Amino acid sequence: MKTEQETETNTPPPTNGETAAVEESRRVRPKWLVPLVAGLCALALVVAGGIGWKIWSDRRLAEAKAACATASDAARGAMNDWNTLVNGDAADLLEVKADQVKDAKTIDALKTALDVEAPEYEGCVADGKDGLETAIDELDDAAAWYEKHTGSLKKAVDAVNDSKLAKTIDTAKTLLESSNGNVQDDKTREELSKAIEAKDEAAIAKASKAVNDSIAAKRKADEEAKAKAQAEADAKAAAAANAQTQQQQYNYQQSQPQQSWTPSYPYGGGSTGGGSGTTGGSTGGSAGSSYGGSFGYSSGYGAATPGGTCPESVCGV
Repeated sequence: MKTEQETETNTPPPTNGETAAVEESRRVRPKWLVPLVAGLCALALVVAGGIGWKIWSDRRLAEAKAACATASDAARGAMNDWNTLVNGDAADLLEVKADQVKDAKTIDALKTALDVEAPEYEGCVADGKDGLETAIDELDDAAAWYEKHTGSLKKAVDAVNDSKLAKTIDTAKTLLESSNGNVQDDKTREELSKAIEAKDEAAIAKASKAVNDSIAAKRKADEEAKAKAQAEADAKAAAAANAQTQQQQYNYQQSQPQQSWTPSYPYGGGSTGGGSGTTGGSTGGSAGSSYGGSFGYSSGYGAATPGGTCPESVCGV
């Protein structure tokens, strides 16, 4: 360590002006000034250190808040994806019956995927940095849970949809085969065949309805044609039966024997001037007369009938 003498020896000698200034400064500066300056410097360092620590701490807190906000957004987005699937497609497929899918186990798998307890979302509710970091870990775990279960639920939903489509296609193929020759418009079957090939469930449903409607239309037309043909046949049968009845009546009338007319005449008595006189007719057919009375007549067809009236063409009277 250099002595004061050595220091002075190594220091260039001051000029006359500098020497006077130094001497004047030593006489004016008080002795307590140096410790005060040193204390103020130390205090300044402490204050500066505190300010620096505060700035650094605030920066770390701001970074934690920003990280927590990012984790919160990720967790909320994952949770929204989960809820959208749960309340949308998954909920709709729960209405599907076992006979509407090819494999009923897919419905059971969907119910299992939905039967879980989702974590609660709390967000960044902590104030300090440590609390925020804990919240970040919880939010990251929640986001991971939602992402995982959304993926497994999506697979379950897809499995039900695929099984439902497979059953729809099988049913449509059966309809396509059974409707051959049984539709009013065969173009409906062509559209159904295209929809099956495209595996478009909505198109299959639409085309299947068109085929069923065409089947119903043909069935109705066939029934109406059958009823019309039956009515015509019944009318022909009734006309034939009526003609046969009339012919039988005519034949019956023609088969009856012809009846001859035989008049009968009663014998009558007459009187002239209060007396009676009768000229009897002979049994062989002669006519008898009674003046003022009736004639008895017996035709050549047989014996005369008493009380008969002789016609003019026979008796000439």
